[in-house]
Amino acid sequence: MQEFESSKFLKETLEGIGFKVELGGAGMPTNVWAQWGSGKPKIVIVTEIDALPEGSQAPDSMPRKPLVQGAPGHMEGHNTHGAVAVAAAYALKRTMERYNLPGTVAVSFGPAEEQLISRPFLVRAGYFKDADAAILIHIGDNMRTTFGFRNYAAISAKFTFHGKTAHGAVAPWEGKDALDAVELMSIGFDKLREHLKPTYRGHRVITMGGIQPNIIPDLAQIWWYIRDASGPAAKENFDKLVNIAKGAALMTGTTFDMEFVASAWPQLANKVIAEAIQKNIDTVGLPKWTDDEVKFAKEFQTSLNVKPVGLNTEPVKFGAALQTFASNDSGDVTWNVPTGTLDFSASIPGVSPHNWQAAVAKTSSIAHKGSVAGAKVLAASMLDLLTSPDLLQRAKDQFRADTKGTEYFSLLPAPTKPPLDMNRDMMEKYRPEMRKHYLNKTPKFN
Repeated sequence: MQEFESSKFLKETLEGIGFKVELGGAGMPTNVWAQWGSGKPKIVIVTEIDALPEGSQAPDSMPRKPLVQGAPGHMEGHNTHGAVAVAAAYALKRTMERYNLPGTVAVSFGPAEEQLISRPFLVRAGYFKDADAAILIHIGDNMRTTFGFRNYAAISAKFTFHGKTAHGAVAPWEGKDALDAVELMSIGFDKLREHLKPTYRGHRVITMGGIQPNIIPDLAQIWWYIRDASGPAAKENFDKLVNIAKGAALMTGTTFDMEFVASAWPQLANKVIAEAIQKNIDTVGLPKWTDDEVKFAKEFQTSLNVKPVGLNTEPVKFGAALQTFASNDSGDVTWNVPTGTLDFSASIPGVSPHNWQAAVAKTSSIAHKGSVAGAKVLAASMLDLLTSPDLLQRAKDQFRADTKGTEYFSLLPAPTKPPLDMNRDMMEKYRPEMRKHYLNKTPKFN
């Protein structure tokens, strides 16, 4: 939620190409929503710009070499998303102006995707209610699109138990142990696991557990992620978790409060839009890598003890998605708007994201070429949706068929607000040193 410099940079860049830009939508100061054009159809590019804690890394350096020790950095590659989205948006604007095409192009840069924060709030606030279609973009090691369920629904919440301190040896009977409540909640869910369907996932970490052993803890906290293959299933399992928390409090004489952190529906990729995107992938193809780029990729892969395959030269074969167990907050968008997905080839195969190694090549010529190719496919696919009423109608028919029998509802409890303080302390600590590496220029377009 601290992407202030990135959101400012994107605002200036998008305004520079003629888009109207709003910051702060849905109560999130770093949310960026940009629009150009008027009327229907309205097509939205959906992506994110956030980084990850402790990901700072010098570009192109294979050994560990943080730009700022301990600071966050782009060890997934969301820094490339802005380039792809803005380039495609600019190309669309110029084409629509040249040929006097009707319609609206919108670009959504959501903050804090890594914690599943922004898109459910944007959907709840009505940002997508008048959209006709959307395309989600994300960095990958190859160019691909797909259809069907791509990942899992998720609910994230922190449970804080409140008890009473006492001396752990002299008078423990006078205490009410909040840590006992946390442990009982964890054990209670473990006992529930055997009675849940095989599709569920549940994991937790204890974030507060007392001060020292001889003081009965009066404060303890446990942070949970509950996932399942559908939104309703995740909600059903989460409700069971809440009942376990109530039981743990009852057994220990404590009380608890719950902080709802985030939620997400599974991504539902539209087959009709995917087919249109695939045609453009086949037309554009992957970048032509130089011998030096392939050599760098193989050397980097060897240094990580992964197979030195170099860089991909053929796009992924088109087909249905394999539903993974991870989550992405853009899933809520896909249950409200017919949505396609596009992964563009701007990272090195075999380099796992969420590790510092994944930040090494994110400003390289490899990332640049892959982003340019991704922008071409994105712009062409958006143009298809803008200019083909038949394609758009078929996408909407597909959407209705895909969502039949499952009515979308927000997993966010009604009073929930975005956690604006998330990562604030971290950024206040590192921003002065990070500022030395900021780009102090705004891109200019011809």
